[in-house]
Amino acid sequence: MLTTILSAAHSGLETIAIEVEVNVFTKGFPGITIIGLPNKAIEEAKERVKTAITNSGFEFPQSKIIINLAPADIPKEGSCYDLPIAVGILHAMGVVQLPKEKSFFYGELSLDGSLRHTKGVLLLALSAKQHSVKELYVPLPSSQEGAVVSNVSVFPVASLHELVLHLNGSKKIAKALIKPGNTESERLVAEFDFNEIIGQNHAKRALTIAAAGGHNLFMQGPPGSGKTMLARAVAGILPPLSPEESLEVTKIYSVTGNIPPGGSLIWARPFRISHHTTSRIGLIGGGSKPHPGEISLAHCGVLFLDEFPEFARSTLESLRQPMEDGEVTVTRAAGTLKFPADFMLIAAANPCPCGYLGDPKRECTCSPRMIMKYQSKLSGPLMDRIDLHVSVPVVEADKLIEHKDVETVSSAKIRERIIKAREVQYKRLSKSGIYMNGSMKNKHISDFVQLTTKASQLLKQAVNAYNLSTRTYFRLIKVSQTIADLEAADAVTETHVAEALQYRVRVE
Repeated sequence: MLTTILSAAHSGLETIAIEVEVNVFTKGFPGITIIGLPNKAIEEAKERVKTAITNSGFEFPQSKIIINLAPADIPKEGSCYDLPIAVGILHAMGVVQLPKEKSFFYGELSLDGSLRHTKGVLLLALSAKQHSVKELYVPLPSSQEGAVVSNVSVFPVASLHELVLHLNGSKKIAKALIKPGNTESERLVAEFDFNEIIGQNHAKRALTIAAAGGHNLFMQGPPGSGKTMLARAVAGILPPLSPEESLEVTKIYSVTGNIPPGGSLIWARPFRISHHTTSRIGLIGGGSKPHPGEISLAHCGVLFLDEFPEFARSTLESLRQPMEDGEVTVTRAAGTLKFPADFMLIAAANPCPCGYLGDPKRECTCSPRMIMKYQSKLSGPLMDRIDLHVSVPVVEADKLIEHKDVETVSSAKIRERIIKAREVQYKRLSKSGIYMNGSMKNKHISDFVQLTTKASQLLKQAVNAYNLSTRTYFRLIKVSQTIADLEAADAVTETHVAEALQYRVRVE
């Protein structure tokens, strides 16, 4: 008997409907054969499904079974086909009825017949809505991901036995309902509060501007000056994600398996930290089976790269296109995939290998050749894509000992100001598909940014005096707009432009 069960495969952030065709023969040597370009995990489904069916109290057929995953020319991977294969076999045996509505079956089976947390359920639910599939049968620990999608009934299945009872009408499974999220409880817990950081008011101000507009920022200073502490404190001032941003981020975390069992929409902005030994594929994404990298996991959030020049030159240069376009394109022989990567980069570096170049109290031990080689790792085109450049000097001993700081505002207070600035940006830009000033393209600047006459004149003078590139010119305007938004100003004035200019001179 031939049975067809609907399931799905993921290619990047796209979902493809897969027909799991199960044929149980009345004659033939007993055994299971899976065809349709399955990978090793799917091949192992033979033993998982057989054992799960037996341990769920059903008799496994001593027959020849052929399972085809169609379309046959698309590579299949993962353990999500366990459930549709099991349901197909049970239906072919006459043990279970199939739902009247068009339905997706998706999930990994344990040997005892229970269902395990399986990645990609949110993408499955979104695809179901697009293809007019009314019902989803997914593992209970993953059901909250799918429940956020409207007009799709998500049934949280705890075990294969429970599913059989539901499909036969003996004991119905209640539909999954989304649990109300608490934005505040899902905030990132920052390692440091801004009021714990002594001095560095200039850097704090720059980080506030960067967080308010989603701008890239570069900090340079000697070891122990507080660069890493400042960067890690940013997690405490990031605003929550908008509904649209939350869905975008959750899709990435769903397909990569980074949503824990019982998890749903992500509301806290990602804050990713990559070690300087991270490979190019680990940072950008890709591989033989392309997957999102750190820059995509930092989408709508922050990517912090400490010891910036210590990264491989090729790895750093690969950041240039995603920083400009807000997405990364991975091309392989099998096709091209795109992953979103609209992230805010925070980079930190020492001025030289020993770290004390230009320090008034400690002598630099590096040769000119070593300094040149170290600094040349950061190319001009890469640094030109960073909006704010900040020097972070060593804190003066008197201020350190007295512990009296001019700026004692807490991260919570700064975050309130940033949230208000982001709300202004969202209201202004959301119809264009972007949500913050740092994501604006040149066309958006001409449409949405209002410059006073004096501000335009100052910008023109700065371009001529400092020989600024076209890219730098437009990035200056975006930073100026963010400063204006923090002050709730209706237009960008020369004061806003003047402050933005302070952060555009590359730190030497």
